[in-house]
Amino acid sequence: MLATILWILAVVLVVLGIVRIIQKDVLWGIVLIIVGLLIGPGGVSIFT
Repeated sequence: MLATILWILAVVLVVLGIVRIIQKDVLWGIVLIIVGLLIGPGGVSIFT
C-alpha cells in the first residue's frame, strides 16, 4: 500500500516538474523532478 502511494506521489511530482519547466520555471521544475525520482519506489526512497 505504501509503495503505491509513493509511486503515485512520485508521478505527480515529476509531472508538476515538467509543467513548471514548460512554464519557464526551470529551477522549481528540476527540483520537483529530482524529489519525485528520489521518493519513488523505483528510485532511492527516503522512506525506506
